[in-house]
Amino acid sequence: MHISEGVLSGPVFLTGGALAAVGTAVGLKKMDYDRIAQVGILASAFFVASLVHVNIGPSSVHLILNGIVGLMLGWAAFPAILVALTLQAVFFQYGGITALGINTLIMAFPAVVCFYLFGPLIKKKHFIAMAASFACGFFSVLFSAVMLGGALIFTQENLQEVSFLVVMANLPVMIIDGIITAFCVAFLKKVHPEILYGFR
Repeated sequence: MHISEGVLSGPVFLTGGALAAVGTAVGLKKMDYDRIAQVGILASAFFVASLVHVNIGPSSVHLILNGIVGLMLGWAAFPAILVALTLQAVFFQYGGITALGINTLIMAFPAVVCFYLFGPLIKKKHFIAMAASFACGFFSVLFSAVMLGGALIFTQENLQEVSFLVVMANLPVMIIDGIITAFCVAFLKKVHPEILYGFR
């Protein structure tokens, strides 16, 4: 779900970059030093999960995992995702440097939103926790797809069909991300519950 260089207008790129910079600054300020290793591991997981792409128009479909990143890191998801996207842009030319800000915002902002929406619910009973975990994975991808579509529409209104296609093409990814997030939370609650940000 990377936006390539040269697709969006200048104002959209600049706005995305500015908001991503603010989110990253907040994330760095809120990040505990004893959680740096965890941030690095989740950035690596995000990096690896995004390597396999299926191209669709100006974007691409791939496993994302920004829901579990947001659920475990909160605002620290911004710097974690920024690092992963930077490495992808440098080594594999996914997205590109000029699109780094908007791509970070598209991936990290829904992760933070889902952290606040679903994070408190993972402390609940098993069924509620699993439903919340699935919803976190599902809606983080959905929100990212909608934000990507919005960025395309703000650039050029005739990209509405492409925006709709991007959202629909990511529907299987939403379901898969939701399932993976639910399994990860179930496992971590059994073996290492304190690692989940919502438990702290």
